[in-house]
Amino acid sequence: MTDAYLARIGKLIRDARQHRGWTQSQLADALGTSQSAVNRIERGNQNISLDMIARIGEALDSEIVSLGYAGPMHLRVVGGRRLSGAIDVKTSKNACVALLCATLLNAGRTTLRRVARIEEVYRILEVLGSIGVKARWINDGNDLEIVPPAELDLAAMDTEAARRTRSVIMFLGPLLHRMDHFKIPYAGGCDLGTRTVQPHMTALRHFGLEITATDGTYHAQVDRSVAPTRAIVLTERGDTVTENALLAAARHEGVTVIRNASSNYMVQDLCFFLEELGVRVEGIGTTTLTVHGVATIDRDVDYAPSEDPVEAMSLLAAAVVTESELTIRRVPIEFLEIELAVLEEMGLDHERSPEYPADNGRTRLLDLTVRPSKLRAPIDKIHPMPFPGLNIDNVPFFAAIAATAQGQSLIHDWVYDNRAIYLTDLNRLGADVKLLDPHRVLVEGPTRWRSAEMMCPPALRPAVVVLLAMMAAEGTSVLRNVYVINRGYEDLAERLNSIGAQIEIFRDI
Repeated sequence: MTDAYLARIGKLIRDARQHRGWTQSQLADALGTSQSAVNRIERGNQNISLDMIARIGEALDSEIVSLGYAGPMHLRVVGGRRLSGAIDVKTSKNACVALLCATLLNAGRTTLRRVARIEEVYRILEVLGSIGVKARWINDGNDLEIVPPAELDLAAMDTEAARRTRSVIMFLGPLLHRMDHFKIPYAGGCDLGTRTVQPHMTALRHFGLEITATDGTYHAQVDRSVAPTRAIVLTERGDTVTENALLAAARHEGVTVIRNASSNYMVQDLCFFLEELGVRVEGIGTTTLTVHGVATIDRDVDYAPSEDPVEAMSLLAAAVVTESELTIRRVPIEFLEIELAVLEEMGLDHERSPEYPADNGRTRLLDLTVRPSKLRAPIDKIHPMPFPGLNIDNVPFFAAIAATAQGQSLIHDWVYDNRAIYLTDLNRLGADVKLLDPHRVLVEGPTRWRSAEMMCPPALRPAVVVLLAMMAAEGTSVLRNVYVINRGYEDLAERLNSIGAQIEIFRDI
């Protein structure tokens, strides 16, 4: 093997080992070799046989390593199958990412239960690890233990990982309390002043944070003489901007009032976690949050984030488009009530169990059984609103659901520029989706789905919508390069297979 190939294999092995939560010594024990040998392999400094690659792949349960290449992952879907049985909703991706950023507030040990093992989480963990935070998977890889260093090494930040997640912007709130000036990369080359960034700058300026942007990097300067003198009014009721303001307020000694705050599920989980850290938060679930911050946080805490309402909506949509009877367990009903109200008007046949608390003791869960239904198009357009309205991330699933309903449905995705365009990919699978403008589509149903081979849309929720349509289509479909799905869903193909789908993961050789 060439040196370049050995280095490539070594990096794959290192990534797979870290994703498994193993040390080099643990992998060495599994292979019957030494830690130094594993270190040489991962650095590309040792010849390695195909047999050894296969053994490493088996030990790490990693197809990437066993095949020895890093080509994109694809899905082969045999559609037209009915789903059945029951499936549990995983913990919230967006809550887990916010909580990982929030661990930077705490000098003590943080244990997070049932953390979503997805690419977005891995990227944040890579960034945290690069600046000195120790993180390890415990309890058979179900939970995550995080221990921060006394001093962060921001100069060593893994900028490649940071640029692959927009969530790194939530480092600003915690870091402004730890150092007077610092810099972090921003993802995707977004310009300072765009709607996704400027509200953060406006909110954090109340805490003395000033930002300049050059060459794809935020340069932060903190003026310690500046502190909130009145309520912070967010210019956008966004989830991440609310979280950033909360993270900044948590270690501001005094009372901070945040108005026009998001009260969405990930924000509530963050508030519950902050309370575990000793930060009192009034108004959780409303648009006005009053934060009683503390200057120093040094606690060993144990917290279980709640379940993901968007994943619950994904599974609900899977049942609808495949005309299946399916029980979806651990549904955070508070964050799906509007969606279910709309679906009831469309004719959805479903049954709800009594409610019970999530592991955080605060979020309301129930089990939802969905049955095959003759749906009709809704009279009003489907459009998102800030919580408690219809969730922004659930809008794309209504495109697939509307395609199964009788009549015309208007879907207005006013929040994201151009995301509605990706919903027209459903036309390749037999749907009738007309793009009216970059934010609106008209869906005509019912649809006779047909199989197709296509590239995965570059947006997470539309990508999953295409996968669900492929599950409904008779024949074999191929969805290529599904990294974007892995950013937000843990083992989605395998979990759908457990309830009757037939989805094969493969890579090009």
